Amino acid sequence: MNNLLKSTRIRWKRWQVNRGIWQLTRQVTRHSALKGSVSTAQAGQPVVFFNASTRLVGMSQNAGFALLAAAGLQLAGIPVVYFTCQAGMRRCVLGTRTDDLHAKPPCQACMRQSRWLFAHAPAVDFRYQEDPRLKAGLAGLSLDALSAFNYQNQPLGELVLPSMRWVLRRHHLNDDEPTRQLYCDYILSAWRVSQEFSALIDRITPRAVVVFNGMFFPEATARWVAEQRGLRVITHEVGLQPLTAFFTYGQATAYPLDIPDEFQLDDAQNARLDAYLEKRFQGKFSMAGIQFWQSMSGLGEGLLHKIAQFNQVVPVFTNVIFDTSQPHSNVVFPHMFAWLDLVVQIARRNRQTLFVLRAHPDENRLWKESRESVAQWFRENRLETESNLLFVEADQPLSSYELIQRAKFVMVYNSTIGLEASLMGAAVLCAGRARFTQLPTVFFPQTPQAFQVMAEQFLHADAIEVPQEFKRNARRFLYYQLFRSSLPFDTFLQPDGIWPGFVRLRRFDWQALTIQRSPAHAVLLEGILEGVDFILPQAGEE
Repeated sequence: MNNLLKSTRIRWKRWQVNRGIWQLTRQVTRHSALKGSVSTAQAGQPVVFFNASTRLVGMSQNAGFALLAAAGLQLAGIPVVYFTCQAGMRRCVLGTRTDDLHAKPPCQACMRQSRWLFAHAPAVDFRYQEDPRLKAGLAGLSLDALSAFNYQNQPLGELVLPSMRWVLRRHHLNDDEPTRQLYCDYILSAWRVSQEFSALIDRITPRAVVVFNGMFFPEATARWVAEQRGLRVITHEVGLQPLTAFFTYGQATAYPLDIPDEFQLDDAQNARLDAYLEKRFQGKFSMAGIQFWQSMSGLGEGLLHKIAQFNQVVPVFTNVIFDTSQPHSNVVFPHMFAWLDLVVQIARRNRQTLFVLRAHPDENRLWKESRESVAQWFRENRLETESNLLFVEADQPLSSYELIQRAKFVMVYNSTIGLEASLMGAAVLCAGRARFTQLPTVFFPQTPQAFQVMAEQFLHADAIEVPQEFKRNARRFLYYQLFRSSLPFDTFLQPDGIWPGFVRLRRFDWQALTIQRSPAHAVLLEGILEGVDFILPQAGEE
């Protein structure tokens, strides 16, 4: 009876969420016919939105950001078109079951949700149709051949690879039949997206294309097609603040920011950033609606006793597979595990130093557990026998910040903890391209050999001199991430109370989405019309 009651309540909440979406799109469609905020000449061709990888059912944050961004443009007089999947792919990313790679995606449930989202919206559907020639060309190919596969001058294998690594939660894919079949299905699906999206572009000649993150293969393919035609492509991801979005003409997952050299924090801005950091250093923060730490513990007597047995301690912070497997990350090492192998070699030559390897808290997140994890790598290499290597599991609420305070220096791949350590004044030796390496914030050698040399120098130095600009730039970068590039949508969205990271619409009048009342929409309109960065003005700080 309790399960039945719970299921009924969830269905009721889901209906309320979808009813709110239906009502908003109806209002927007009705009022977008009125005189908009731009001239007829400015309105021009439509903006295409495509985000098939943001949700199956419900409304994820990114699905909400796209819906509200498109609505704001419509109310400003800019025509929009949604490119929508109606069982348009043989396989999709979110519809892939890791416990059964042959299972078909839940298209019916996804299409029901789409009917709510796009009931009153200008949408162009696409459906799956197989290319027999392509299917025959994929038959019997090895995993390496699939990853390098090109078809009619389109790098489909390359476009699909990040999705394969994300959905399977591993950098090194197994060359077995289920994996190869999934890769083939993704390539076939990407080709269908390419065909249909190309036809849409040729038909309507859009002024710009807006896609979710641009890394999952449906959106990555659409982005590639649009860029080949010289169109402006905008990608978006969740911002660093709750219920905020980051829009960019670059790769949203890389978080490119063009921070002016003259931008320096004043006293009020420093105070604002310090207030945020005070909470973050206690674990009181969330990302994409997920709070990693419900509590955070100190180092404990056992660890403190072990640290005391060594001359110095070096924390080594790892990351999760998707963040380390994206092409823009691996510019020094081929992958994170190659870096970790080198760290072990360095540790074996420096037995008087304790190296504490810290697994990322997201490595064990329910439904998204890494299948090629740092924990697995540590066990398979029998590193528990190394006296100066200590592994901290992902679910241990150990305070990384207390560990940093005791560190000789810190090693990271590309995790945000590297930026935080720099903010704390620590020397940070970084191995992968991260968001914060856009500015001089950490030590970032450009070859594995240079990384090894610098690590040895740090280990044997009496003291490590950290350039003052590292901490200053770290503060500038984080402030820009938090308060200038994170566009606020919290006026319109709130957690849906059903799934972590999913949202529902708040009660608001449609006019709240206009550029006169919404700072986010004012930035979006200018960015799409003028091609400028999606950055809140100084006035938005107040």
